[in-house]
Amino acid sequence: MKVLILNGPNLNKLGEREPSIYGTTTLDELEQMCRQRATSFGAEVDFRQSNSESELIGWIQKEGVNASAIIINPAAFTHYSYALREALSECACPIYEVHISNIYSREEWRRTSVVSPVAKGVIAGLGVQGYLFAVDAACQERDEDHGS
Repeated sequence: MKVLILNGPNLNKLGEREPSIYGTTTLDELEQMCRQRATSFGAEVDFRQSNSESELIGWIQKEGVNASAIIINPAAFTHYSYALREALSECACPIYEVHISNIYSREEWRRTSVVSPVAKGVIAGLGVQGYLFAVDAACQERDEDHGS
């Protein structure tokens, strides 16, 4: 099983940017946490980050066909990237949308996600732990589908 974990703009600054909102865990630390969790299910992780919408879409189109699940934190693209949403909607695997902060309790413009309607599940406001819950959900769904 392969889980594709994609991170949108500015997430490369995790641990530095607004730690009161996003915490002190770095993107490298988060990647290691996700890899460890996936390994406990016998799954592998392809973990990527880009500040480029087109690069994220390219990865979805190229790598999404080989993924058992996609976990995505679209970051600012959450609120307006219909192109990203369309790319995700073409994937046959389940999509899990993750946000470190609770986007529904922040500024008005953050409260709308154009990605959520194509996601199997959305986890918001639980810090980096939300990524681990998404890994759990993706791997457990695969196990249930295979009668494990």
